Amino acid sequence: MAKSNPSTEEPLEKQLWKAADKLRKNIDAAEYKHIVLGLIFLKYISDSFEELHDKLIAGTGDYAGADPEDKDEYKAENIFFVPPTARWTFMQSNAKHPTIGKIIDDGMDAIERENPTLKGVLPKVYARQNLDPTSLGELIDLISNIALGDAKARSADILGHVFEYFLGEFALAEGKKGGQFYTPRSVVELLVKMLEPYKGRVFDPCCGSGGMFVQSEKFVLEHSGKINDLSIYGQESNQTTWRLARMNLAIRGIDSSQVKWNSEGSFLNDAHQDLKADYIIANPPFNVSDWSGEQLRTDGRWQYGTPPSGNANFAWLQHFIYHLNPSGQAGVVLSKGALTSKSSGEGDIRKNLIEAGLIDCIVNLPAKLFLNTQIPAGLWFMSRNRANGKFRDRRAEILFIDARNLGHLINRRTRELSEEDIQQITDTYHNWRNPDSTYEDIPGFCCAAPIERVKELDYVLTPGRYVGLAEEDVDFDFAERFTQLKAEFEAQLKEEAELNERIIKNLAKIRTNG
Repeated sequence: MAKSNPSTEEPLEKQLWKAADKLRKNIDAAEYKHIVLGLIFLKYISDSFEELHDKLIAGTGDYAGADPEDKDEYKAENIFFVPPTARWTFMQSNAKHPTIGKIIDDGMDAIERENPTLKGVLPKVYARQNLDPTSLGELIDLISNIALGDAKARSADILGHVFEYFLGEFALAEGKKGGQFYTPRSVVELLVKMLEPYKGRVFDPCCGSGGMFVQSEKFVLEHSGKINDLSIYGQESNQTTWRLARMNLAIRGIDSSQVKWNSEGSFLNDAHQDLKADYIIANPPFNVSDWSGEQLRTDGRWQYGTPPSGNANFAWLQHFIYHLNPSGQAGVVLSKGALTSKSSGEGDIRKNLIEAGLIDCIVNLPAKLFLNTQIPAGLWFMSRNRANGKFRDRRAEILFIDARNLGHLINRRTRELSEEDIQQITDTYHNWRNPDSTYEDIPGFCCAAPIERVKELDYVLTPGRYVGLAEEDVDFDFAERFTQLKAEFEAQLKEEAELNERIIKNLAKIRTNG
């Protein structure tokens, strides 16, 4: 974690964000994020390089007789080689030069030439006319202060934390567009803590900026595990987002060689076709209509029913299941409509998934958690083997958790789950699935419903149908609850209207083509 400056209560990352945002001036946040995050990444790889470079120059112990400019010395320790004209000290010494933008772009090119794994990843956006060289120089000076006297060996952790914080702030600044590359930290943390990925292959076929992977690595470290016990696999169809993911992972020292990009996306061009993962953690885009469903009607992944061409939700679910190994688990975010929808065969697919014993737990999330949509969302936890020896046999029931009333507002438009909220949901799930279970239903919050009960309710998976009402509280705020329910209802109506509009458009296309 980044330390607070002694002279203020604000953490370092907040101070840096405010200062960097002032320098943004008239540059759009979507463009500015590549400028700032690219410089933070350059600072990280340069710091790592300089630390080893100093040891090689000293030439003591294992480094006796070593050449500090030999690329193989750095490759042997998984450190990027940074050419002289790309090193941070060089950038800092030229920060006031009128051509500093071109100097940085040239430096980024030089790094990519020396490090094939970074080819096509680094931003070359610094010589643009709308970027004032003076402001760019001030930004370099600002980023130079990251670590504030800490040992260089610790700067990677600080830089990683700052990078992650800036990703979140840029996502907030971009609003709807920002949500396309960023899943809120509290949602990612909840998914990871529920699944507990201690070791194995972790896969995210719509990985955005790589937050699921970073949080998985954090989880392992926090529980005294070994980072090398996890292997990371990912895919992203947006190239600029993929670049962010590769930088985000590299700054954490995470091997991103299996995080792939292609413009077709996971459905049309599955980059990991033969992968069977231990864990899938994902936040696919909600209710996507243009997912090439018509071209994939006979695809082998649709083992539980052909998903409608106008909505990708159940295509994503089956894509995830296809990539799980025989004991694999998945935790994914989906539009709340997928819990109840019966249009175009979705109800039949959901029924088949339930009867196949794949659905383990459903969590209803609070509104306003996501930056890019007001559509209510839920978490689906699935398991290929719910009778395995690691946990108790849960095939006869599904756990429902209604967490709509958890979380707190961090601004007028955005809600966040607290550490206590995350722990409450996680403990409930773990207590239910563990062999020495101490789980109990809590009215209004959680219920372990028999599969027979789910069948009685026509395979609808909305947690509110099962958990019932909480015990009445004299302090219950009816006005607040009414407002919340009204907002959820309006969002549901909007989602249904959008779905109907897509169906009408698809029918019109069919008539035109027919």
